[in-house]
Amino acid sequence: MNGSIRVGNLFGIPFYINVSWFIVLALMTLSYGGSLAAQFPQLGLGLPFLLGLIAALLLFASVLAHELGHSVVAIKQGINVKSISLFLFGGLASLDQEAKTPAGAFWIAIAGPLVSLFLFVGLTLMGSYLPLAAPLTALINLLAYVNLALAIFNLIPGLPLDGGNILKALIWKITGNQFKGIVFASRVGQGFGWLAILLGFLPLFAGGSINFWTILIGWFLLSNAGILAKDATLRNQLSQFTAEDALADNNSIVPQEISLRTFVNDYIIGKTATRQFLVTNEAGELVGQISGDDLKTIPTSQWPLIQVQTVMQPVEFSTTVDAKQPLLDVVTVLEQQQLNELPVVRNGVLVGLIEKASIRRLLEQRLQANPA
Repeated sequence: MNGSIRVGNLFGIPFYINVSWFIVLALMTLSYGGSLAAQFPQLGLGLPFLLGLIAALLLFASVLAHELGHSVVAIKQGINVKSISLFLFGGLASLDQEAKTPAGAFWIAIAGPLVSLFLFVGLTLMGSYLPLAAPLTALINLLAYVNLALAIFNLIPGLPLDGGNILKALIWKITGNQFKGIVFASRVGQGFGWLAILLGFLPLFAGGSINFWTILIGWFLLSNAGILAKDATLRNQLSQFTAEDALADNNSIVPQEISLRTFVNDYIIGKTATRQFLVTNEAGELVGQISGDDLKTIPTSQWPLIQVQTVMQPVEFSTTVDAKQPLLDVVTVLEQQQLNELPVVRNGVLVGLIEKASIRRLLEQRLQANPA
């Protein structure tokens, strides 16, 4: 992960700390340490900042507990948690897939805030009833109210916050379309981002100074919500098609029994350039591949006498997709296996080749047909 350091595993989940986290850790240590030094001068010079460091670490431990809440519920739903990261704006649990149902998405989203609220109640009770020294009581109370603030902030109903995921689950339940839920919640998140940026600049009109932290949070919401909306819009478009809708040139399938002369005349001369052709047997099964380059060492006088099956190369595809498979699933396979193309079959019979370029063309045609 860029700019992040892996520090170990938590319940089998890789745990990372971004370099930006150390900046916030130092600022929080100095800020709270200075506050304790002013509030409790009897602590001397060093102890307040040591307590400030402990408080900062415990605050991040609270953020970590929040993310573990999401992770545990996701794992119980069979979803793999790729990593948990701490960074400038808090924490992030990275899941390898979305929840399969609106209810599943809701429980994953609400788990983090519930953990924070639980910590708030527990720490509040500790601060109220345990006979601790005043500085420790102040530290516990700080942790309690930070957890409350963490829960409330994350419940703002806009992506990428937890409240946005809850809103997404609600819209998904109402419309039956997961991607509509993501787009709607992302737009709301962008709205809150603009609001935060406006509030950050608002003090200028009263003769005050810009609140950079609020502006930074607004920018974070705005940019990440925009990315999520764009991604969901694309995935929504892909979900409306199947693999056979995005087939590349149908001229890319060649019968193995035809001669090389027929192959050149019917499939290469005057046709759109195709680097690779798939070869099928009489049953339509994929048996090999051939390109124009494979003919370079064969005299043209021999082309009418030699069949394609004699020259074809072993097929290199280890994965095929069904013609009726959702195009979104196909794109996932292409990305996960880092492929540029896949053969498409129907009942075991090869029907064509799907490429990243053919998927892009399909989406461009859809956009031109429906520009709105």
